[in-house]
Amino acid sequence: MPSMDPHFSSATSEKRKKLTNPLTLKRTSVKAAQSEEMLNGSRALHSRRCWCFLQRHYFLCILLTGAVFFMCNTSMKTVMPDLNAKLWMENLSKKLMAPIEKLDLVSDEAGRTAVAVHQFDDWMSLMSVPPTAGKTREPRAKLHTQASGPNQAPNKFPAPYLVKYPSEYHFVINEPLKCEKEKPFVVLIVQVAPHNRAHRHIIRSTWGSQSRVFGRTVLLFFLLGQEKTGEAPQLHRQLLRESRQHRDLIQSDFVDCYRNLTIKTMVMLEWLDSYCSSASYAMKIDSDMFLNVRNLVIMLLKAPKTNYMTGRVDYRATVQRDPSSKWYLPQDLYPRPTYPPYALGLGYILSLDLPKKLIVASRHVKAIYIEDVYLGLCMEHLQIHPKPPRNRDHFHLYPMNYSRCTFSEIIVTATTPETDPLKLWRDFIAPGPDC
Repeated sequence: MPSMDPHFSSATSEKRKKLTNPLTLKRTSVKAAQSEEMLNGSRALHSRRCWCFLQRHYFLCILLTGAVFFMCNTSMKTVMPDLNAKLWMENLSKKLMAPIEKLDLVSDEAGRTAVAVHQFDDWMSLMSVPPTAGKTREPRAKLHTQASGPNQAPNKFPAPYLVKYPSEYHFVINEPLKCEKEKPFVVLIVQVAPHNRAHRHIIRSTWGSQSRVFGRTVLLFFLLGQEKTGEAPQLHRQLLRESRQHRDLIQSDFVDCYRNLTIKTMVMLEWLDSYCSSASYAMKIDSDMFLNVRNLVIMLLKAPKTNYMTGRVDYRATVQRDPSSKWYLPQDLYPRPTYPPYALGLGYILSLDLPKKLIVASRHVKAIYIEDVYLGLCMEHLQIHPKPPRNRDHFHLYPMNYSRCTFSEIIVTATTPETDPLKLWRDFIAPGPDC
C-alpha cells in the first residue's frame, strides 16, 4: 500500500481540526444565519415594493374609472336631462321661482292693465321636455276674433306645484265686442275642454239658454285652452265653425289640463278686465254643474257692487301633505297648515272690479296649481274676504238627485252621473208649482 504525501496529510488534518473546532462552528452558523436574515429581508422589501406598486396602479385605475364615469354622466345629463329629472326640476324651480314676483304688468293700447299668462303643461311633459322660452305677446288691439291656427309650441311649467304666472299668451278665438254690445248684468263663464262639445251643447240647451232674467241680460261664454299635443286641424276647424254659429267661445293658447286650471282662471280674469269690465258680475262655473240662473240673479240684485266674491266658502281648510292626494302641496312651498278663506271652484261669483285687483295681486303671490286656493291667497293679499251666501246650501258641494222642489231652492249643484240633463231641464221649466 503506497504511502501518503506528508504535506497532504498534514493539511487535511488541519482542516479537520478547524471544522471540528467549536469556535469555528459557531462563527459559521452565525454567518449562515446572517445570510438567511439578509435574504429574508430582501424578499420582504421586494414584496412591499410590489404591493405598493399594485396599490398605486389600483388607485389610478379607480381614479380613471371615476373620471370616465363622471364625463359620461355629465355628457348624458346635458343631452338627456330627463335621466335625472328630479334633480333638474328642483334646481330649475329654484331659479324660476324668484323672478315670478318681479315680472311687470303689460299695458294694452286701451289703457287697461293686463298680465300675461304662462302656458303650463302637465307633470309627465316636464319629465321629457325642459321649459322653453315664450313667444312675444301681441297687443290686444291686434287680436282677431278668428285666428288662422293654434299655437304649436306650448311652454312647460317650472315645477309640479307652481305655475309660472304672469307670462305670455294669445287668444286664438275671441269675442272682444259682445259685452260692449249687449251690456250684460252678469257673465257666465264655463271652463271646458276644447274637445268637450257635448257639455257645451247640453249647457246651451238647458240653463245656459236663459239670456234674460228679471229684465237683466245674462251672457254665456265657454273658456277653452288647447290640447296638449296641439289641436288637430279638424278639431280647430270644428271650433271655428262652432264659434261662428254661437259666438260664445273664448280660446287661449295655454295647454288645457288639470294642472293648468290656475292659468285658465287668470286668463278668464284678464279677459273680463279687458273685454267685459262694464258688466256688474261674473260667475265662473264648471261644465258638469246645474245652475239656477233665476236664483242667481235674485241674489245678485241685492249684492254689493265692489270687492265682492261669494260661493261655497271654505274656512281654515287643511293643507294636504300626502303626496298621493290630488291637492298635495309640499310644506317648503306653503308652510302654513291651513289655507285662508276661499270660494270653491265648482262655481263662484265676483264683482267686476275684482279682476283687475286680482291680476295685480298675482304679481306678489306665487301661483300654485290649485286655482280656487290661489284666488283665496290673492284675496288675502288684497285684504278682501270672500263673503258666504246667506244660505250655504245654495251652493251645493256634492251631487244631488233631481227634485223639482229641491232644485228650485238652490243656485248651483253637481248632478249624479245617472241624471239626464235634458230631461231634467224640461221638467224644471215646465209650468206648475215648484213644490
